[in-house]
Amino acid sequence: MLVHGAWHGGWCWSRVADRLRAADKRVFTPTQTGLGERRHLLSKDITLDTFIADIANVVEAEELNDIVLVGHSFGGNAISGVADRMPERIRHLVYLDSLIVEGGRAPFGNLSADVAASRRKAAEESSGGLSFPTPAPSAFGVLEPADAEWVRRRLTPHPLSTYTSKLNIKGPVGNNLPRTYIHCTNPSYAALQASRDWVKAQAGWRWAEIATGHDAMVSAPDELAGMLISISELSR
Repeated sequence: MLVHGAWHGGWCWSRVADRLRAADKRVFTPTQTGLGERRHLLSKDITLDTFIADIANVVEAEELNDIVLVGHSFGGNAISGVADRMPERIRHLVYLDSLIVEGGRAPFGNLSADVAASRRKAAEESSGGLSFPTPAPSAFGVLEPADAEWVRRRLTPHPLSTYTSKLNIKGPVGNNLPRTYIHCTNPSYAALQASRDWVKAQAGWRWAEIATGHDAMVSAPDELAGMLISISELSR
């Protein structure tokens, strides 16, 4: 299951999903509440618990087990929550250039004060504090013109409340399940440096790198799909 990050939706995984399905993998790409094709549900009531429920409900509705659960960027919070609630369903967690938030903390607490302040200001000016406006695709390392235009068309404002609500998990991040962090290195997304430093200081994490921008599913779908297939096979 492939979980998108802030401003994105399940649409962003289409290239990787096509490649995984061609390799006979069953793939789900849910969209979280208030984003993508579910943007009509945007509200101040959306929290990290909502995002966790979005993914957990797909797992339950589709009766999924033995899952490789991938969370890109902000999507890392949702997969941490699902790992806490239903670890028996998960084979491996993949944090793809993810923001890492520990239990009881809010995402803004793991970003620099400058980044948090600028995002709050942008939310207030654009929507009265409801949501962050969409950034340029170049912010995610998407530089090829056709790709950038596709991403620009699809991005939607992201609910501010998911950054101010706390991650409600009882155990450690990843819940001691097999887990891999993939760093997108070219260019490296500076806002996530503290998360990467945290992962490197922990025991039990696998580390991998891919030489592309933050939106690897757009800019390097072949390499990313191959890496996910390898992780899936190694963790059997």
